[in-house]
Amino acid sequence: MCRVLEEAAHGGRAQLLGIVRLEVLSGIRDRAQYERLRSYLSAFDDIPLATHDYEDAAAMSNTCRAAGIVGTTADFLICAVAVRRDWEIFTADRDFEQYGKHLPLRLLGLA
Repeated sequence: MCRVLEEAAHGGRAQLLGIVRLEVLSGIRDRAQYERLRSYLSAFDDIPLATHDYEDAAAMSNTCRAAGIVGTTADFLICAVAVRRDWEIFTADRDFEQYGKHLPLRLLGLA
């Protein structure tokens, strides 16, 4: 899986937000595993974000919250960036399916 993502990154077909890098690397206790994953992720440059990305994320959070769906700020930032740039979100996180009921998301899941 990591090699597929690395190849996609080098081919310009995959992008990574810094917040995703943080979430993926956080909580890994084994230093060797952390370094291996950090090395794979180094193939990706962090995508620069702008004020409108954060504002759109807040609006999307508000939309979902009004529908009874609560998510993390990181999730909604991912949603906002993907929608603005017309990207698919590559995820195994089922929360995005719930968000997609109220947001114009394009999902490419693992499961």
